[in-house]
Order: sequence, then structure tokens, then C-alpha cells
Amino acid sequence: MTFPTKSLLGGATIALLLQGCAAATPEQQRAREHEIACIGGTVTGALVGGAVGNAFGSGRGQDIFRAAGAGAGATAGARYSCG
Repeated sequence: MTFPTKSLLGGATIALLLQGCAAATPEQQRAREHEIACIGGTVTGALVGGAVGNAFGSGRGQDIFRAAGAGAGATAGARYSCG
């Protein structure tokens, strides 16, 4: 008599994968929403800051202003949206 190791491992793997699809608790849902809002605020701040920085300087200076604007915007967006 052989032991069906492959089918047991496959079944355990599927069970673990499906566990990740289980409904989230309200606390987990709030944490996910907060994380998404935090990422969105940071990215939006970086884009707006980079666009504002792009309006200043020329040549290499414009690159520096763009990078500084993106960094400052990302920081401000994260502070605002991440609470």
C-alpha cells in the first residue's frame, strides 16, 4: 500500500491558497483601506511635487528641482494620507 503524498501536498497547498481568499475581518479591511490610501497619497504627492518642480530652473537645475519637488510632495502626501 502506497501513501498518496503528492495528492495530500497538493490538497494542502490549495487549502492554503484559498485561505488567502477568505473574507477579511472589518479590522483587516480597515487596515487594507488605510494602506491603499497611504500609497495613493504618497504617489499623488510625488507626481504633483515633480510637476511643480518641473516649472522651475532649466537644464540640470530643472532635474534637481523636479527631484526635490517629487521628494517633498511624496513626504507631504504620506503625512497627509497616512495620518
